[in-house]
Amino acid sequence: MYTLDQTEHFEQEIRKSRFLAIACPVENEAEAKARLAELSDLSANHNCWAWRIGQAYRFSDDGEPSGTAGKPILQAIDGQALDRTLVVVTRWFGGILLGSGGLMRAYGGTAALCLRAAASVFPTWRWSRHGLWRYRD
Repeated sequence: MYTLDQTEHFEQEIRKSRFLAIACPVENEAEAKARLAELSDLSANHNCWAWRIGQAYRFSDDGEPSGTAGKPILQAIDGQALDRTLVVVTRWFGGILLGSGGLMRAYGGTAALCLRAAASVFPTWRWSRHGLWRYRD
């Protein structure tokens, strides 16, 4: 599993709706929640998100039809074999309904393009007297 080296942004327009993806590294659930609050744009129609930290994961469709936003974002994270990663995809509605399939492609695709553009690193693990811990060179 890889992790992001830094925060990455990607923006695209799909059928007049604007989608902005922000992907960032997080170390724990508390940091993920704090970054989520920081990255959400209250002026947007939807702030959909997903994160994975080890075996733990969460996602939200934020008012979009169930399963059309958060789950595709999580699949994009898993598809890139990323860990300790949060992705928020913000949508400003452009007046054209995308349908369930269109929403899944838009949210998942925007997240995937953002993650592909991001620099990722393979975390290195070391043993200490306190157990296994991760560091970066």
